[in-house]
Amino acid sequence: MNKVFLIGRLTRDPELRYTGSNTPVATFSLAVNRNFTNQQGEREADFINIVVWRKQAENVKNFLTQGSQVAIDGRIQTRSYDDNNGQKRYVTEVVADNVEFLGSRNSSNNMNNSNNHSSNNAEPTPYDFKDETQTKGTDVDSNPFADFGASIEISDDELPF
Repeated sequence: MNKVFLIGRLTRDPELRYTGSNTPVATFSLAVNRNFTNQQGEREADFINIVVWRKQAENVKNFLTQGSQVAIDGRIQTRSYDDNNGQKRYVTEVVADNVEFLGSRNSSNNMNNSNNHSSNNAEPTPYDFKDETQTKGTDVDSNPFADFGASIEISDDELPF
């Protein structure tokens, strides 16, 4: 069984593209808090790449922004491709079957504002995405589709639905 349930916040605005057959596909990264703290007592987050197809992709682009809270259910997918240097690259992502909008834009903005003004010496929380470079060990700006060029060619014939 391959089933994933996630609740988190978008680390960046969704990117919407269209396949050669004009099928909408949106991608974004989701920050999901871990259930435990590290040795310094800080809560860490995992940054998970999400892919959404068709009408849901357009809704995600139109209604979600960085910091929006969502619930996702879907499946993990691993795919590979050869980069420009001929090396095989692997990408693991969650293909969302369902995206549920949990918080309004205002509630995520209010939370970010309260975190930013709570203390001048406070460490950023996992949901403070103003400066994503503050998160150690994770490159959230990496684009898994960067080596593909301007467009991604995906045939509907290859999709299981």
